Order: sequence, then structure tokens, then C-alpha cells
Amino acid sequence: MDLDKYKKAWDNQPKETDTVSKVDIYKMAHSKSSSIVKWIFIIGILEFLILNSMYLFIDMDETNKEYEKLGLSEFMIYSQVIAYLILLYFLVMFYLNYKNISVTDSTKQLMSKIVKTRKTVKYYVLFNLLFMFIVAISVSIASVKSQPELNSSQILVFVLITTFILLVLLALLWLFYQLLYGILLKKLNKNYKELTKLEELN
Repeated sequence: MDLDKYKKAWDNQPKETDTVSKVDIYKMAHSKSSSIVKWIFIIGILEFLILNSMYLFIDMDETNKEYEKLGLSEFMIYSQVIAYLILLYFLVMFYLNYKNISVTDSTKQLMSKIVKTRKTVKYYVLFNLLFMFIVAISVSIASVKSQPELNSSQILVFVLITTFILLVLLALLWLFYQLLYGILLKKLNKNYKELTKLEELN
């Protein structure tokens, strides 16, 4: 879809042809946007299911014992409940973003829904990164407190190593989300720009 070429061609076309061309471009942009938002929802569901299925391969009894030693049992339970509720909220928003894209939307309405979808994905990624950061920091602090025999130098080394590992994990998670959702968001952004050009021609 090349709107610049269409724009030049419209100057020498009858009004009827001009209208048809705009409608065709809108339909293409709508179809692409709807498909992209649908895939965002599907990927969100798959990610949720795959990550939760990993619990099947983890000895949760042993893990819970470790949390008890660190005094984090209640924290982990409450944080996970809150995390699940927020994640389910985002999945519902992904679904609603897809269902709310209607063929009867005006160009401005479709543009607005594209912006909303991009924001939803952005906040979803930020939440996951923030949640991982909070849990990792909490576990690190509890680990230090559970070992009163550590001196200042040992604590400093522990903090530096933990910080480095956490930054690497956060960077990897961010790259994972960039790969997972970044490509779709770039395509969605391209559709938004094309719709912007189309709106300017009206």
C-alpha cells in the first residue's frame, strides 16, 4: 500500500474513483490492524499458558520451603495472586481491543483503537518487567537478612553480583518481548501512519 502514489493519482481521477480508492485503502488498513491485534491476543494467551505450565516441571514443595526459610511465603502468595489478576486483566484488554475493532469504524476511530492497543501492550510489558524486578529484589534482601554472618564486603559482593544478574535477566526479558510483540507493534504503527496520511487527504 503506497499512499503517496495514490495521492498523486487522485488529483487526476474522478471523484467516484477517488472515493473508491480511499475505501479500498481503509479496508486494507483495517484488515491488517484487526489481524495484528488478534495475534497480540493469541500470543498473550499462549505466553500465559506456556509460562504457567512450567510449574509442572518445578518442585513447588521445595521452592515453598525455601520461601519459608526466607520469610517470604505470604509475600509470594499475595504477589502471585495480584500478578495473576493483573495478567488476566491485560488478556481481557487484548481480547476487547480485538473485538472492538469494527468495520464501521471511521478512520479516526480506528487510529484511536490502534493507539490504545499499543499502549496496552506497552503497559503489559512494563508490568512484567516491574514484577520480576520487585520479586528479585525482595528475594535478594531476604537472602541477605537470613545470613547475619555476612560482613560488609561479602554483602557488597552479593549485591553487585545480584544486581548484574538481575539487569541481564531484565534485558533478556525485554528483548524477548521486543521479539514477541515488537514486530507486530511495528506493523501496527505502520498502519497508523498510513491511516494518518489517509485522514490528511480527506
